[in-house]
Formats: sequence, C-alpha cells, structure tokens
Amino acid sequence: MSTSPMVLEPAAAVAPAVRGRARGVFLVLAAMLLVALNLRTSITSVGSLLTEVREGLQLSGLMAGVVTTMPTVAFAFFGAFTPVLVRRFAAPRVLVAAMAALVLGQALRVATGSAAVFVITSALALSGIAIGNVLMPMLVKQNFPERTGLITGMYSVSMSIGATIGAAATVPIAHAFGSWRAGLGVWAILALAAIPLWLPAALRHRAASRAAAVAGATAVARVRPGATRLGWAMAIFFGAQSLSGYAAMGWLPTLFRDAGFSPENAGVLLGVLSVVGVPMGLIMPSLAARLRNLHGLILALAGLMIVAYLGMMLAPRAGAYLWVVVLSVGQSSFPLALTVLGLRARTAEGTVALSAFAQSIGYLFAALGPLLVGYFYGLTGAWTVPMLFLTGIAVLQAVAGLAVARPRFIED
Repeated sequence: MSTSPMVLEPAAAVAPAVRGRARGVFLVLAAMLLVALNLRTSITSVGSLLTEVREGLQLSGLMAGVVTTMPTVAFAFFGAFTPVLVRRFAAPRVLVAAMAALVLGQALRVATGSAAVFVITSALALSGIAIGNVLMPMLVKQNFPERTGLITGMYSVSMSIGATIGAAATVPIAHAFGSWRAGLGVWAILALAAIPLWLPAALRHRAASRAAAVAGATAVARVRPGATRLGWAMAIFFGAQSLSGYAAMGWLPTLFRDAGFSPENAGVLLGVLSVVGVPMGLIMPSLAARLRNLHGLILALAGLMIVAYLGMMLAPRAGAYLWVVVLSVGQSSFPLALTVLGLRARTAEGTVALSAFAQSIGYLFAALGPLLVGYFYGLTGAWTVPMLFLTGIAVLQAVAGLAVARPRFIED
C-alpha cells in the first residue's frame, strides 16, 4: 500500500503538464492562423473598392496602377529584409512589429485625403504583410517540425479565407457605414486582434533575444540561397506559380465577359476559382509532406494549368466551369510551394533565409504577370497570345519545380 502514492503522484503531476502543453500548442496554432487571416484582407479589400478610392482621393490612372501593383513589389522588397530582422530579434517580436505596422498602415490610410499619403501608408501596411509572409514557414518549422504539411495547409487556407472575406465583405461594410473609408479601415481591427496572442512570446524572448540573435546571425549567414541552384529554382518555381495566380485573378473575369458571360456570371466563375482552392490548400501540403519525391505531383499540377489555359483559349464559353475548376486545382501549387520552403531546409534559420529569397525574387517576377497579360491582350485584342504566354509560364514552373522536387536542403 505504501507504494501507491509513489505511483499516483507522478501521474497526477503529468496530467496538468500534458494539458498545459496541449493548451500552449493550441494557442500558438490559433495565433498563427489569425496572422494568416490578415495576410490578404488588406489587399483584396482595396480591389473591391478601387473605384470609390479613386474618386474619393482623385487618384490618376497611373496612381491607381501603382496601388494595384504595390502588393507584389512590396512583398519582394520588404520580404528581403526579414532575415536581417530575425538575426537581431526573436521571431515573435518581429511578428508583433509586423502586425503593428499592418494595423497602423490600414488605420492611417483611411484617415487621409492625400493620394500620396494613401500610397505611403498602404506601403506601411504591406510591409507588415511581407514580413508575415516570410515568417510563417519559419514559425511552422519552429513550432510544428513534424506537422509541416498539415500546419502549412491550415495557414494557407486561413489566408484564402481572409482574401475571400476581404473581397466579399468590404463593399457591404462600406455601404452600411456610407463610406469607403469604413470598408477599408475595419480590417485594422482584425489585424489588431492578432497582436495580444503574440505579445507574451515577444516579451518572453526579450531577455534572451540578444544571445539568440547572435546565434541566429551566425546560422543565417551560412545560408545563402542566392548562391545555390536550389535557391534559384525555388525562387523561379514560386514566382511562376504566383505570376499565374495574379494574372488569373486580374484578367479571368474580362476573358469570360469577352466570351459572352454577364459581369455577374464572370464574377461567379472567379469565385469558383477561389472556392475550389480552399480544400486544395489543405490537401496539397499534407500530400506533399508525405511524398519523398515531388516530381509527379509538380508535373501533374503544371499539366492541369496548361490544360486549363488551352481550354480557355479554344472553348472559353462551352467549358468555362470545367476550365476554372481544373485551373484551381493546378494553382494549388501555391500551398505546395509554401510547404516546400519548409521541406527544403533543415533549420528554422534556413527556412527563413530560403523563404525570404524565394518570395522576394518570386514576387518581383509575379508582378509582371498582370502587366504582360494586359499588354498582349491590348496588342492583339484577343486571348490567344495571353493564354499561350501563361501556358509557357506553366512549363517554366514545371521545369523549376523538378529542380526542387528531389529531397535536399538549402543548408547543404
């Protein structure tokens, strides 16, 4: 009988510890998903109210073009500096600062009557998003190293949901309050909600951040993706799939309207593209994490995109819904790319270095997509050349993807 307390006490002590760890894991996951939810709302909300913003701030056509092109350029520019920040400060502290920039930028841009100030404050908001884009794969690697595919899928779906909510809810909110400023400004509240979840971790890391920064600087300094074939292949793969995605979001409604669809139905077709992408965003990372070799998956996704583009070129009206579904499945190469960023690095430091390089170069490349599609469409007055251009980009995506398909690591 005297042995029973010795058995029961450890068990009683273990249960609260297990519950505490489970609660901690849940809070970290919730905090990551809330950040991800904010990484696209600021962008899609502006697109929904661009006409009202142009009229309210008297934006010229050139300035409106700057506003619509800014996200990809900002992602490339500000994302490149994220490894520098991570070398000096712990990741939670960097993320809190990024979310603060997003809140401040979104709040200030709706309080101004100046077009120039609107652009500058939008850039401030986008800097927070760019840093969050780069940090998310690193946070997955740090906190869920054995669940990379699942967690990447969850946060990519959260990003998609945020983009959809931003696009769908912004106009009704603006109408309800009678101002486009309310429609854009409300998303600062959503970004503000993410900060308290990260503050405890940021404060906890404050005392140890200097020592961690020194160690992190040494580790990141050893990882130079720009000096490796893997780094450039990853950048081209990321850029090619992003280019296709931004071109599709920008121009598919026009293509379908030219094919005889009403504006409403063309919008529905674009909505189908987003809706189908949500479950694929959850499935694709988990599938990629289970496969040792990604050659077949990468070729299959690029092949589906090629089929969709050729279908839209040859039969844009008869097969419209089929082509949109096929394209959406093919474009799940985006969550695949996010997953591969973590799979091709051994460490969190390697992940953030590869993520920053691939996203910076990739988004610069992606910025050309809507511009070139629009140029080819304006030049020819038809969709044959734009669709052939996007087909060529899908081929480039496949070639670059094959170079990152084999298991290897950026640190090596």
